[in-house]
Amino acid sequence: MSRLHAVACLGLLFLGFVVPAWASDWPQWRGPFFNGSTDETNLPASWSATENTAWVRPLPGPSGATPIIVEGKVFIASTVADAGDFAALCLDARTGELVWKRHVGTDDRRFPRNNLASPSPVTDGRRVFFLYGNGQLVGFDFDGQPIWSRNIEQEYGNLALQFGYSNSPFLYDDKLFITVIRRNRPYRKPDADGPLDSFLMALDPASGQTLWKQTRPTNAFDEGMETYSTPIPFVRNGQTELLSTGADFVTAYDPQTGDELWRFEYWKEKIRDSRVIPSLVSGAGLIFGARHKSNPLFALRPPDEDGPARIVWEFADAAPDCSTPCFYRDRLYVTDGMRHGKVVTCLDPKTGQQFWQGKIGGRGPWRASLTAGDGKLYCINETGEVVVLRAGDDRFEILFETKIDEPRIQSSIAIANGSLYIRTAENVYCIRKQ
Repeated sequence: MSRLHAVACLGLLFLGFVVPAWASDWPQWRGPFFNGSTDETNLPASWSATENTAWVRPLPGPSGATPIIVEGKVFIASTVADAGDFAALCLDARTGELVWKRHVGTDDRRFPRNNLASPSPVTDGRRVFFLYGNGQLVGFDFDGQPIWSRNIEQEYGNLALQFGYSNSPFLYDDKLFITVIRRNRPYRKPDADGPLDSFLMALDPASGQTLWKQTRPTNAFDEGMETYSTPIPFVRNGQTELLSTGADFVTAYDPQTGDELWRFEYWKEKIRDSRVIPSLVSGAGLIFGARHKSNPLFALRPPDEDGPARIVWEFADAAPDCSTPCFYRDRLYVTDGMRHGKVVTCLDPKTGQQFWQGKIGGRGPWRASLTAGDGKLYCINETGEVVVLRAGDDRFEILFETKIDEPRIQSSIAIANGSLYIRTAENVYCIRKQ
């Protein structure tokens, strides 16, 4: 039984996962509970170059991938600056020392505001999987020995997202899931012989072989067919479903067979550019989804004995474009980092009632997703401004502000083992109380 499977088998509270014994790890891009939070305690509220900075490790190039931390190891996907190469790295979580580094592939394609190393790795505690924007998918053991590799783009055609493929792989119930929700015709090379399909697929982590591949149809068009999100598990009526968003629909799948179980059309007015970047989040029995380009966030009640899936509340003020909401201690936190004054809002997940909203300001856009632990919310923007907020309460409170003076930062902050792991374009910082 995989570690993630064990979470589901332990039972659920309000359809969200209970706290597992290994929650101090950060095994995939939204953390141990798939919602941007951890149960870690004793986390730093402030730091500087001389205070609470445990180590700094230079990286070979920029990437938007979030660090993954399991069993005392930090796994990082990276480009190699100016070379068009991809690298997979493993660091010692305690010291920052390089454990191993592997060359994974080469691709010189360029995308606006992105690169081809944006998908975050994922691990089951024995193996780690790296996926890159050219479709290269590689599994390693923890010693850095390759287990298998495939190229999704070579097998299934151009990944066809305007800003470059960025969906992170996802592990659940000893299956590795890959999402490709894309435009049906490429923007750029390689060309396609016919219309491209969108799909969700499950692989055997041990061999890389396909277990199933499920086509995901849509009536969206052009850029509206695209999503950069990652699926999440959700338990309904005692059964786990995989939820996916994008191309104007939320869809649910049977993780064993890939069968589509239900779908909900959250955007009926078809437009060219209704692409979705944030992933779904669940909590309090509801599913929280972001529409495109700061259109209203919605709370979706799944199908039940009272009827089909339906929206129970919406939040139109300061809704996100890029940032995935964070569910933490029965509250929902939403970041609008660009259009409405750069604010964070704390909402009641059951009703959408606003507890508080406050400006975090800064020069750059806040596109990274919030992470939460130890009663704190951690925010970082592209120009390296970091804000720590107090979680909970009924008022907005900034605990700490600082700035990392480095080039564009696109990765969300990861939390594990009493530490923050902050990935910039040039370095990984480990912040912990000293």
